[in-house]
Amino acid sequence: MKSQNEQLNRIFFPLDIVIIVLSYMLSWLFVIYWSDDIGVGVLPANIYFAALIIIIPLFLVLYAIFGLYRVNRTFGSFTEFTRILESNVLGLLIINTILFLGSKNPYFYNFSRVMIFTFGVLNLTIETFARNLVRYILKLFRKRGFNQKHILLVGYSDAAFKFIDKVNKNPGWGYHVFGIVDDNHKIDSDYRNIKVIGKLSDLKYLIENNDFDEIVITLPLGEYAKLRDVVAVCEKTGLHTKFIPDYGTIIPTKPLTEDFDGMPVVNIRAVPLQNLFNRFIKRTIDIFGSIFGILLFSIVFIVLSIIIKLTSKGPIIFKQERVGLHNKPFTMYKFRSMVEQTDEEEKKGWTVKGDPRVTKVGAFIRKISFDELPQFFNVLVGDMSLVGPRPERQQFVDEFKETIPRYMIKHQVRPGMTGWAQINGLRGNTDIEKRIQYDIWYIENWTLALDIRILVMTIFTGFVNKNAY
Repeated sequence: MKSQNEQLNRIFFPLDIVIIVLSYMLSWLFVIYWSDDIGVGVLPANIYFAALIIIIPLFLVLYAIFGLYRVNRTFGSFTEFTRILESNVLGLLIINTILFLGSKNPYFYNFSRVMIFTFGVLNLTIETFARNLVRYILKLFRKRGFNQKHILLVGYSDAAFKFIDKVNKNPGWGYHVFGIVDDNHKIDSDYRNIKVIGKLSDLKYLIENNDFDEIVITLPLGEYAKLRDVVAVCEKTGLHTKFIPDYGTIIPTKPLTEDFDGMPVVNIRAVPLQNLFNRFIKRTIDIFGSIFGILLFSIVFIVLSIIIKLTSKGPIIFKQERVGLHNKPFTMYKFRSMVEQTDEEEKKGWTVKGDPRVTKVGAFIRKISFDELPQFFNVLVGDMSLVGPRPERQQFVDEFKETIPRYMIKHQVRPGMTGWAQINGLRGNTDIEKRIQYDIWYIENWTLALDIRILVMTIFTGFVNKNAY
């Protein structure tokens, strides 16, 4: 039976060739053939299309390097888009570098750079659309029971339960959990109707007499002494085997590993923003982004300042101490949305629905998050970032660090104006533990592409806050 990789590559590989040629042909038509300047210093068509001999394999190799031919049923559309974008940007850079280095040759010198750029845009657009269409069709088939991947779980544990929950939540992945093998639970014990079908001693027999695609080891932590024997049985069958550790709350989702003279070492906490280059990139984006935000909303700043001053007594800008990077306090700015209060009154707690302290203007600007706009200045001076966990007051930090596991990890990065938790609906008066889970996932999985995704989603979905009181 052909592997899923081979089957999908039979679709994607020729499809990519067709898309590259189509995008290139359309760019030639738009920029060269239909141009008013055709015939004036323009290279003949055969020269342009001869370049496809280099361009087609170049882009196919880049797609392979960026993992577009590695099958992952759990890929999201945005993840695939970023890989296509990175491939195309690098491809255009390579092509333009070749043209620059060979600029003494008249063919290279006169080769249209505008056409190459147009090709890149068209190729990115068509490739993204085509791959999403194919994956959408595949997900529809999987939801209807086709193209399933049959899984056997080894171990009745929290790791197994989380795996089953995610499979049930995402039928488009096409995973079918056949059953669980475990020594500590009776046959026919079940979780979400997935039953225990045997003991570990039955593993070899079950594999040989069933058509499984994958074995997923989900042994509970106390059973790890059996792990070596389980892996040995699985490897003898030749089946693809995965291991989901039962200490997922301890290690990050993408652990940083090191080779310690042949001994694998897993870092308990991997924070991409501890890398100097990553911090430089993020800070650069923050500086330019905050300046752009201040200029973009300058009229809003003026109008709101006047309205707040005319409708209630007190300062226009509300200042409050929050806890930021490395647990250091900083002054966070907001447009004042409540009546002026003493320090003791402020410390009473979060605002609630119908809170009498909130002004009429304040209720409106809180609902659309415009009260947060002055934080662009916090970002500019370096107290905050455009994207990151929301900062809390010291009193809540002192409370949550004692009651919520791993809470203090959020202070390993700058707090943000918006964040992964916020665009997923966890704003205002919402489950703080779940919010922290989202914050930690962001910290451990940070990429520039993820920040861009959060900013874009904030623009389209993140301003209106139904939980703002």
